[in-house]
Amino acid sequence: MPFGNNQVEERPSSSQAQLATGYLSRGRLDEKVVILVRYLLYKYQMKEPITKAEMLRNIIQMHKSHFLEILRKASEHLELVFGLDIKEMDSNKHIYILINKLELSYDARLGDDGGVPKTGLLMAILGVIFTKGNRATEEQVWQILNAMGLYSGREHFIFGEPRKLITKDLVKKKYLEYQQVPDSDPPRYEFLWGPRAYAETSKMKVLEFLAKVHDTIPSAYQTWYEEALRDEEARAQARAAARAHISAIVIARSRALSSYSSRPK
Repeated sequence: MPFGNNQVEERPSSSQAQLATGYLSRGRLDEKVVILVRYLLYKYQMKEPITKAEMLRNIIQMHKSHFLEILRKASEHLELVFGLDIKEMDSNKHIYILINKLELSYDARLGDDGGVPKTGLLMAILGVIFTKGNRATEEQVWQILNAMGLYSGREHFIFGEPRKLITKDLVKKKYLEYQQVPDSDPPRYEFLWGPRAYAETSKMKVLEFLAKVHDTIPSAYQTWYEEALRDEEARAQARAAARAHISAIVIARSRALSSYSSRPK
């Protein structure tokens, strides 16, 4: 009815409408997404396939009309935070699996969490460091972590206590360096890439990750893209030099063995 009309339109009760349409409030929708993320991570840990029927029965239940939206949001969370991609293996039976799409060897076995990957989180932190001039203040890192729902001193259902994870565990694993800013008074701290991050990923891979997060392409970030290209070139030259060095050693050893074997007995 138009505004200003004194007549009241007869409508079903909110509970009846909810049952009839499968309506889901924003808070309830987010809750379903979180539950589905936990369920998918459990299936990943147990190395079990996932079926649409199971998701509908165990998680979505009466809100079947929202299945695709809930699955999409859960998939985005899994990709950006955990580096996991959900793939449909059988379109007829609607069977899905989770795969780790990031190439880091780090598999997040820092505690007893069964090996849930945290590479997406690590890539996000490495991205902050890269885009802030290859060193990021503690405040800059926490800004992105807060946006991902991680807060200092607040236990996370997967990551545990985030401050310990980023200032202790990832530092111990040599993925991050955490140090005091020189001459800062009062003391302030910053993050840098650790040696293992340099060894297992690259600026280009991190930029590709950031571009995917923002639904764009790496070259859209011209300055960072050019720096990543220079990094790729330097890495290629280093690999070529290493191969040449190994080849020279092999040739030298081969000649030495040949010379030794040709000596009269």
